[in-house]
Amino acid sequence: MTGIASAVMSDIYTCFDIEVADGVATVTLNRPDQLNTMTPAFWSELPNLIRKIDSTGEARVVVLASTGRHFSAGMDLAVFGQGGGSEGTEIGRLRANLRSNVLHLQDTFTALEKARMPVLAAIQGGCIGGAVDMVTACDMRYATEDAFFCIQEINIGMTADVGTLQRLPKLIPEGVCRELAYTGRRMPAAEAKAVGLVNEVFPGQEDLLEGVQAVAAEIASRSPLAVWGSKEMITYARDHSTADSLDHIATWQAGMFQPTDMLEAFAAKAEDRPAEFDNLSPFEGGISDGV
Repeated sequence: MTGIASAVMSDIYTCFDIEVADGVATVTLNRPDQLNTMTPAFWSELPNLIRKIDSTGEARVVVLASTGRHFSAGMDLAVFGQGGGSEGTEIGRLRANLRSNVLHLQDTFTALEKARMPVLAAIQGGCIGGAVDMVTACDMRYATEDAFFCIQEINIGMTADVGTLQRLPKLIPEGVCRELAYTGRRMPAAEAKAVGLVNEVFPGQEDLLEGVQAVAAEIASRSPLAVWGSKEMITYARDHSTADSLDHIATWQAGMFQPTDMLEAFAAKAEDRPAEFDNLSPFEGGISDGV
């Protein structure tokens, strides 16, 4: 994984640790004593490292994990002081800066959604406020039995604005989403699984990480081009009509469908061996805008 090593490890990250093995890039929040709150540095580090992982094409899956008692307690208070402008700034310009800051925060998590490879979230303990925005932008979510989800923004007198209210209603029943958004109550892991927010619940964090890595390994064994196409199509269909989505897959297949990976899959099955697929090609300029 020399490409990822040179692309990602060349930068120093204060909020994350990164490990890459067997086609799986594990990105771990590493500030457990601060409950992995999202400091100003977090909002530039996360999209930067995801874009670099994506650009090499060598990782086939990203696992987003954490450390300590809680997955993340959400936005660090220091972030709320950003984007205000200097004293005496004209009000229109002041508010324009505030809007731009919110869009910047949103783009941080949209990077997870736009990455060519699936992103799997491994959640232990509290997933609070901005952390809910983050995990709803992932492809799948897995949790420990003690995990809980909380749209904390309503509890501090604000409306969530970084993606939760846009993505969560498409993952769980709308009425449940509205209740969580209006009340700020904690949704425990068992309920999150029952409504479809998480795929599986594990007894503890060690079991969680082992289970998520197993899913990641299975995905990594598949054709990365076919997995990318599947992610592209599911995300596109979420935001478009069935007719538009069918048209999109027809156009995608016209350019992306190649027999090489299919022939390898058939040969591997006939020969009772693991299939060997080429990685996605690297690209310059950061993250793909395909989704």
